[in-house]
Amino acid sequence: MTITIQFPDTLKWGAATASYQIEGAAHKDGRTPSIWDTFAHAPGNVKNGDHGDEACDSYHRYKEDVQHLKDLGVDLYRFSISWSRVIPQGTGDLNPNGVAYYRNLIDELLENGIEPMITLYHWDLPQVLQEDGGWENRSTTDAFHDYAVAMFNEFGDRVKKWITINEPWCASFLSNYLGIHAPGKTDLQAGVDVAHHLLLAHGKAVQSFRELVPDGEIGYAPNVDWLQPYTPTEADKKACERSMMWKKEWFMDPVFKGSYPDELVQLFEEHQAFLKVEEGDLDVISQPIDFMGINYYSGSLGRYQENDGLFQVEEVPLDERRTDIGWPIYADGFYRVLTNIHETYGEVPIYITENGACYNHEVENGTVNDQERIDYLKQHLTSLQRAIQAGVPIKGYIVWSLLDNFEWAEGYEKRFGIIHVNFRTFERTRKDSFYWYKQTVTNNWFER
Repeated sequence: MTITIQFPDTLKWGAATASYQIEGAAHKDGRTPSIWDTFAHAPGNVKNGDHGDEACDSYHRYKEDVQHLKDLGVDLYRFSISWSRVIPQGTGDLNPNGVAYYRNLIDELLENGIEPMITLYHWDLPQVLQEDGGWENRSTTDAFHDYAVAMFNEFGDRVKKWITINEPWCASFLSNYLGIHAPGKTDLQAGVDVAHHLLLAHGKAVQSFRELVPDGEIGYAPNVDWLQPYTPTEADKKACERSMMWKKEWFMDPVFKGSYPDELVQLFEEHQAFLKVEEGDLDVISQPIDFMGINYYSGSLGRYQENDGLFQVEEVPLDERRTDIGWPIYADGFYRVLTNIHETYGEVPIYITENGACYNHEVENGTVNDQERIDYLKQHLTSLQRAIQAGVPIKGYIVWSLLDNFEWAEGYEKRFGIIHVNFRTFERTRKDSFYWYKQTVTNNWFER
C-alpha cells in the first residue's frame, strides 16, 4: 500500500551551501583568511588535515552549479557570502573582485529563474577580526553591521531574502565552549559572550535592512534538535527542556520575547559564566523579523543523569539507525520541534533552511545509489507535511546540501550532498537522491 504526501502549492523548494565549504579559491582575487582557514590549517583540528583551500572549486564552477540547480527545478538557492572575500580587512573598503563574484552568481541564478537567499554569516569570520577578539569583542557587532549594510547596498535591489546568522549555537558554544569548531576555544564565558554578540549583530543588521531593502525579507537560522523525555517523570522532562533550551530558547527568546531564559542564565552563573547585557541590547535584538530559518538533523530520547554534563541529561537514541556521521535518525522530532516552536512563538513564518543526511556513497558505474538519503528525506518531509497540516506556517524547505563539501571538523570524509563531488577532479555526479528530490519538487508530492 502506498500513500501520497502532498504539499501546498505555495511551498518553496530549495537547496543550500555555504561559502567556506564549497568555494575554494581561498587565496585568490584579494580574499584574506577567515577563522576557518586558520583553524583548518592547524594540525589536529580537522580530520586528515583537510581544509577549504579548494573545497568544491565552486568559485570557478558556479555556472555549472547553477545549471544543476536549474535542472533540479528548485525555487531557491541558499548560499553564504565570505566576509573576508568582500571586505578583506573585516572593516573598511570593499574588494571589487569579491563583490563581482557574488554579483555574477546572483545574476546567473536570476537568469535561470532561481531566487537567491543570502546568508551573511556562515561561520567564516575574517581572521583579522579574530585577532582583535573576534565575536568576544563587542565591536565585532558593529563590524558585522557595516558588512551587512554594504551587502544590502550592493545586492538588495536583486536579492530579497536574507539570513543574518546561521546556527548561532554552533558559532558560539560549539566553537568557543566545546572547542570543536573555529576558533576552537573551551571557555563557557566566551560561549555566552559570543552568543549574545551574535544576536546583537543580528538585531543591528535587521534595523538597517528595513531602510535599505524595504521590499525584502530578513530572518536568522538557529539549529535545533528534539529530546523526547525517556519517561514521564519530572526529572526527565526537565532534563530534556534544559538541554533543548540551550539551542532553542537561548537563541529565540531574546529575538521574539526580548529576554533570555532565567533558568539558563542562573545555570551559567553557577558555572561562573555571566551574561553581559547592556542597556538597549534586547530592544535591538528583538527587532521584528520576517521569518525564522530552522536547521534540523537529529534528535533522541533524553533522561536525567546526575553529573552528566552541564544539563544533567543523557541522550538515548530511539533505535540503532544512524547516518554516516553517527547522528540518530528521529524524524518525529522534526514534527515535534516545529509544532513546539509554533506554540511558543506564534505565527512567525518558517523556512526549513537545512535538513539532510550524511551518507558516504561513492560513484559506481557513473551513478550514486544513496537510497538511505532518499529514505531519510521521505521520513522528514512526511514530518514537515504533518507540521504544515497542524498549522505551522512553513514557507519553504531547503535541502542540505546541493554538493558534497568540506564538512567542517570532519573534513571531506562526510558527504551530505545530493550531488557527489570528486575532490581531486571536482567532477560533479548527480546522486539518486538528486533525481528523487527533483521529482518531488516538480510534482509537489511523493509516495511512500
